[in-house]
Amino acid sequence: MDVFEAIQERHSIRSYETKPVPRGLIEKVLEAARLAPSARNIEPWHFIVVTEEEKRKQLSRGKYAKFLAQAPLVIVACRDKKTSPEWYAVDVALAVENMILTAIGEGLGTCCVGSFDKNEVRTVLGIPENFEVVVLLAIGYSAEKIDLSHRTLNLIRTKKTLSEVTSEEEFSRRFLPKKLTYP
Repeated sequence: MDVFEAIQERHSIRSYETKPVPRGLIEKVLEAARLAPSARNIEPWHFIVVTEEEKRKQLSRGKYAKFLAQAPLVIVACRDKKTSPEWYAVDVALAVENMILTAIGEGLGTCCVGSFDKNEVRTVLGIPENFEVVVLLAIGYSAEKIDLSHRTLNLIRTKKTLSEVTSEEEFSRRFLPKKLTYP
């Protein structure tokens, strides 16, 4: 699967098989994050791999994070507060997106979770004070049924059109794509 296909296939998965993610795939996903660009190549991130069931249950206490207890793998993306106070959000987001696309390309499902108590996650995982949790990433084999209705829903999901989110040369001039299908 090429990168654009992975982008088209990606959707948030909130139901996972109990099958663990093999160590080799975890390493590949993490390597993709490590290779992400960052401002001045500072790499202001640290990733915590969480596979222990009890810890995943503790991470799932957020209002919209209940499914983390079921996901066989949660990667906690943290940022170093001191090394990149201005650009960490972009840098960590680029690294997490690399993980997501690599996981999709390997047949795994993912979901970013922002519903968590930073102090509780810090305590559970022993995160030092100079690091802050940015996002939790659930990864695993999807247990969602892929059927015709799911495929149809993905085709008609309510994503804005390219011209609704893009301008050309100045904000008020809409970008009008000439090609609506991609190779």
